[in-house]
Amino acid sequence: MSDAPYQQIAREIRQRIRTGKLKPGDRVPSTRALIRDHGIAMATATKALTLLQQERLIHPLPGVGNVVGPPPRRTPTVSAPVEELSQESVVRVAIELADADGLPALSMRRIAAELGVSTMALYRYVGGKDALILQMVETAIGDFPFPAKRPSDWRAAIEQAARLQWAAYRRHLWLASAVTLNRPQYLPKLAMHTDAVLRAVAGLDVDASTAMYAAITVFGYVRGVALNLEPEAQAEQDTGVTADEWAALQADRLADLIRTGGLAGFQALADFDFDYDLDQLFDFGLKVLLDGLAVTLGASGRMG
Repeated sequence: MSDAPYQQIAREIRQRIRTGKLKPGDRVPSTRALIRDHGIAMATATKALTLLQQERLIHPLPGVGNVVGPPPRRTPTVSAPVEELSQESVVRVAIELADADGLPALSMRRIAAELGVSTMALYRYVGGKDALILQMVETAIGDFPFPAKRPSDWRAAIEQAARLQWAAYRRHLWLASAVTLNRPQYLPKLAMHTDAVLRAVAGLDVDASTAMYAAITVFGYVRGVALNLEPEAQAEQDTGVTADEWAALQADRLADLIRTGGLAGFQALADFDFDYDLDQLFDFGLKVLLDGLAVTLGASGRMG
C-alpha cells in the first residue's frame, strides 16, 4: 500500500533535510506553497508539516514560518504537563502558531503536539477551535492596551484607537481576518476600541446613529487596510520576491497597458517612482478619514 499524500510530501522534505539541501534554520515550504506545488488540500499540507513537527525536524518561527530544526526550549508555563496547563498557555501557543503559519493552518492537533499533550486535553481549557479563536483575538488585542490617560481632543482619541488596532494587526497578521465587521464579536478588550470612538464623539452634538456609524467606519478602515498585510507577507515568503521587486518586474507590462489603454491619469505619472508601503497608506488614509469625520460631525453638531 502506497503512502498517503501527506506522508509522501513529508518524506520529500525529510529527505531534503537529511541530505543537507535544507539546513538548520532554513525555511521549509509553507502550507500555501505545498498546496500550489502539489495540488493538494490545506488539510493535507497541514498534516505533512505537523508530522515533521512531531518528528522534531522542523518548528514554527513567528513571522517566518516553519524552519528546519527542533523547537527551542519553552518556558515552564508553556511546556508544562497537562495538570499545569492553563487557558493562557494554550492561547499563547495558538497565537504563536498562527503568527508563524496563518490561521487556516491552525488546528487543535497542532497545538497539542506543540505542547506535548493530547488533543482532548485542550478542550478543558479553551473549548473548541471557534472558542479558541475568540480568545486569541481578545488576547492579541489586549496586548496593545489603551494608556490610562486618554486624549481630550476627539480627533486625537480616535487616532489613538486606530493606531492601537493597526499595531495589533501589524504584529499578528491573521488578526484582521479573525474579526468581522458585519457580525462583530462582543469581546471586552475588542469592544473597548468601539467604545473609544463613541467616547470621543460623545461631546459633539451628534445622534446615536451617527456616533455608531463613525465607530464602525473607523474599525472598517483599519481592518480593511490590515487585510492586505498577511497576503503580502505570505507572497513574499512563498516567492522570495518583495513587493518592490514584484512591482519592478511588472514595470514593462504596466507601461504597455498605459500606452495602449488610454489611461491618462497614469500617463501623467509616467516618470513617478511610487513607493507602495502599507504603513504609509494607512497613515494617509487615516488622515483623510479623520478629515472627513471632522466635516461630517461638524455639519451636524459643534466641534470640540
